[in-house]
Amino acid sequence: MSKNLDQNLFDREPLAGPKLRPSVSLLPPSSEQVSGGSATLACLLSGYSPQGAVASWEVDGTEVTEGVLSSSEEEKTGRFSSSSTLTLNQENWMRGEVYSCKVLHHDHSQVQSVHRSQCGNQRS
Repeated sequence: MSKNLDQNLFDREPLAGPKLRPSVSLLPPSSEQVSGGSATLACLLSGYSPQGAVASWEVDGTEVTEGVLSSSEEEKTGRFSSSSTLTLNQENWMRGEVYSCKVLHHDHSQVQSVHRSQCGNQRS
């Protein structure tokens, strides 16, 4: 049982070298921003290969899509980087506790989380 040639082309790994998992950093909003009425969390992905990393957001275990903005992947010396932000108003920021960025890169996934109560971003 052999696959036809066309199918073999689609099954190959990209030729861009070894798979490198993304380094993921999750940055909470600043206290100044929260006191100003909004909160933006940033999920930064860097140093991965091949391209194709996808970030998604969860608040207290529930996926959210509203307020999410993701950048396109940028390549430098064969490694890729991208970012995703989640912007909430102050009320929604105060409502949640655990904010998570979930990253899927081919067959590997990882999660970075911040706890609002540990950020020092409480309303004054």
